[in-house]
Amino acid sequence: MAGGSGGVAGLNPTLIRAMVVVLGLGLAGYIVGPPLYWHVVEALGGSSGCPPCTCDCSSQPLLSIPQELSNFSIADCAKRDSEVSEEMDKSFTDVLAEELKLREEEATAAQRKADVTLLEAKKLSSQYQKEADKCSSGMNTCEEAREKAEAALTQQRRLSALWESRARQQGWKPGNARSA
Repeated sequence: MAGGSGGVAGLNPTLIRAMVVVLGLGLAGYIVGPPLYWHVVEALGGSSGCPPCTCDCSSQPLLSIPQELSNFSIADCAKRDSEVSEEMDKSFTDVLAEELKLREEEATAAQRKADVTLLEAKKLSSQYQKEADKCSSGMNTCEEAREKAEAALTQQRRLSALWESRARQQGWKPGNARSA
């Protein structure tokens, strides 16, 4: 290495330090940035997760909350209005019942489709079985006919051999055929 200062060839150590510092600042901003942003937004009067409640909770304290936080307390936001609750429960129940009915209809339709498909498959299977039986019957008939033909051929060969033997005894020779 000619003229190097002991670092990675061709890289300036000052440049590497600057890149590490920028990378560190970026990482710190990534980690600290979001919580800092939300704190600043709240401090400047931004809205919280739920709107401020205007209820008097002093008669039934759920949690011991300081008075200055009573309008933004989790307990107030979590409190449920009974009329709204009943309405939402009824609505939720209706939605669930409707969803259940739809799913039942889908399942029934799917079952009907599966039954029709099964019936068609059974019909095709029966048709193929009939064709296979016809084919087997035809094969059996052909096999029987072949066996009979083979037996007849064997019988004919024996008879031919017997006649040839008698003809030879009478003086006949194989190339000595008479024209009729």
